[in-house]
Amino acid sequence: MRKAATAIFVLILSGLGAMAATEAPKPADQARTMSDVIDRVITNENRANQQIKQYTPLVETYIQNLKPDKDLGYTPAGDKYFLGRADFSKGVSLVSLTDVNGKGKKIFGSIGNFFSFAMQFLPDGFLQMIFIDTNGFDKQHYKFDYVRREFLGEVRCLVFDVTPQDKAGKGRFLGRIWVEDQDYNIVRFNGAYGGGGHSSWYFHFDSWRTNVQPGQWMPSFVYSEERDLHYALAKKLDFKAQTRLWGYNVGHSSQEQELSKILVETPVQDDTKTANDLSPIQAQRSWDRQAEDNVVDRLERIGLMAPRGEVDKVLETVVNNLEVTNNIDVDPEVRCRVMMTSTLESFTVGHTVVLSRGLIDVLPDEASLATMIAHELGHVVLGHRLDSSYAFFDQLLIDDKETFRHFGFARTPDEERAANTRAMQILNNSPYKNQLGNAGLFLAALTTREKEIPNLISPHLGDRVPVIGDLRSSMPVDQKQNPQAIVALPIGGRVKLDSWNDKLDLIKSKPVGTVAEREKMPFEVTPFMPYLMRYGTETSKPIAASAAAPSDPKTGEAAPGKP
Repeated sequence: MRKAATAIFVLILSGLGAMAATEAPKPADQARTMSDVIDRVITNENRANQQIKQYTPLVETYIQNLKPDKDLGYTPAGDKYFLGRADFSKGVSLVSLTDVNGKGKKIFGSIGNFFSFAMQFLPDGFLQMIFIDTNGFDKQHYKFDYVRREFLGEVRCLVFDVTPQDKAGKGRFLGRIWVEDQDYNIVRFNGAYGGGGHSSWYFHFDSWRTNVQPGQWMPSFVYSEERDLHYALAKKLDFKAQTRLWGYNVGHSSQEQELSKILVETPVQDDTKTANDLSPIQAQRSWDRQAEDNVVDRLERIGLMAPRGEVDKVLETVVNNLEVTNNIDVDPEVRCRVMMTSTLESFTVGHTVVLSRGLIDVLPDEASLATMIAHELGHVVLGHRLDSSYAFFDQLLIDDKETFRHFGFARTPDEERAANTRAMQILNNSPYKNQLGNAGLFLAALTTREKEIPNLISPHLGDRVPVIGDLRSSMPVDQKQNPQAIVALPIGGRVKLDSWNDKLDLIKSKPVGTVAEREKMPFEVTPFMPYLMRYGTETSKPIAASAAAPSDPKTGEAAPGKP
């Protein structure tokens, strides 16, 4: 079912199987024996394989190749990135958003600059890891051995070791599953696909699901890792990869909320005595704002931009701090939004400042965040405008796969230099003027790593993080910094993601104490360790976060409420 040639690692699903969906068990029909539990698990899993066909979530996979380092253990040595929309109607397939060249099926390409032998990944293989087995997950093909009870976050689970039966065939799952103990849905599975001999390779993975609706657990996060995987001519492969899925209910949440609103119509008033006409300047500003709103709404509807939420408010607080201390008053007001992607980028859409989730994730403190925002605020203050043709609605009616080809908000080199200069003026008059040392260290660390993570720092819609010129060289960097200082966080270090409605929140983690040099892992991929909760539970704890949670770069303690 899944085959991989010597030079190409491929995990492709041959079919989702023809297993018919059965009705969900009634609450009163409780399992009485462990055999009953296993039957329920099998029924639910096969039903889930059928249910997911109705969804087309966005899928992002980011891979970092690794090389040994005598001091840090392993460090990045090349990377690959893919973003697409899943299509489960005829198996496991992806429609690429990042393949702007339109040359057919997207592959990751050479997986490492330090490999002399060309190796390639297919994104479908990583998406495959959200399924245990779609070609016979039952007692005829698997043995189930009960291990213990265990909590994953607030969800109590039954843990089983799962092994293929003799002669079950290749491509079968071998590993451990966690089953929530109310409805008996699988919420996590950890292991690999087995069999196939020397002609096939199967990567190890840790796959998580979250409770997005009552009784519905959807694939959300997959971590994959290989060390010392040997292949042709004694070559070996080392990599870590994160796969995120979101946008299951994209575009529908706002529709459902709209119908539940209570609207009161007010009578028309005679305002002829007041000044309601717009001057030409005001009309132009209104037209530009319409273009801005059109673009933001379109990006949100396709799942690339998060709905307004907690993270936007934090960003806008920083904007306000910069504006007040610099006597900046722009009309319309400056707003902030967050792109859902891991790539590090920022840009402005009119007067809307946009930062990617990945960029917010890796920033070490508020002063570093203010540095990124100040650069984009510089574009706004200097009047660097959006293409006003987006005010025409037909400019937004495009296929999702054309998004990155159709939209582009990168600035010219002259505009970038001008924004850098203005940003330094803003920062030097801001509350952050004496805290820019860590921002300088962040930019220096990014410059040091940029050759190893080119795809992470390659923007899709906006500009690369401004790591050159006056913005970096003018920053006071304390060379006697605290050895415990974190110059950059791992990917997933700040923001948690709700896969159903695309909501983003800040991670609220406990202090981690002393951090060893090997544990800092700037810009690196780390495992997922979601704090699972049942749908409807108060979300006071992380929904999903990378295993390396953030802490204050000086004290090592968590900093709730700060990005």
